[in-house]
Amino acid sequence: LRTNWISRDAAQKIYVEMKFTLRDCNSIPWVLGTCKETFNLFYMESDESHGIKFKPNQYTKIDTIAADESFTQMDLGDRILKLNTEIREVGPIERKGFYLAFQDIGACIALVSVRVFYKKCPFTVRNLAMFPDTIPRVDSSSLVEVRGSCVKSAEERDTPKLYCGADGDWLVPLGRCICSTGYEEIEGSCHACRPGFYKAL
Repeated sequence: LRTNWISRDAAQKIYVEMKFTLRDCNSIPWVLGTCKETFNLFYMESDESHGIKFKPNQYTKIDTIAADESFTQMDLGDRILKLNTEIREVGPIERKGFYLAFQDIGACIALVSVRVFYKKCPFTVRNLAMFPDTIPRVDSSSLVEVRGSCVKSAEERDTPKLYCGADGDWLVPLGRCICSTGYEEIEGSCHACRPGFYKAL
């Protein structure tokens, strides 16, 4: 089973979330020795769609996926299917996109859903400074330093900075902007002072 070509957008590292059910081999008669309780996950990078062409030797194995829970014939009778969720990360991705492939090597499995995503630090406003969407580095131990820009009618007091972490969280706020003369801060933005009022120093 192979996905369509997936554009990586700005991502350098992607995550694959798989939800699946798997039947316990011991509950299936006459298949001992040939039944498996795992499947394999592969990927291949490419700059464009290859259409229906499929060359297995061009794919790189990500991992062998095993179920935490499997179901039996008795579960089937009770209409109980135990759903497993596994997430794997892949990276760095350097081409424009990629394919994912799933190899069944003899398991009684139902792949219920596959979600492909990447993490980013979302646009935010801190200390009257705006910080854009930022993609973390592939190296999860290093942070991306991002310089903020002051909101309208504000000016830098100290250079505003945030650091984008590997999990898409903003960390270590430094510096700030302040409202310009004649403006006051209200809920993260600068508003003109009302007639007869002035900004406190």
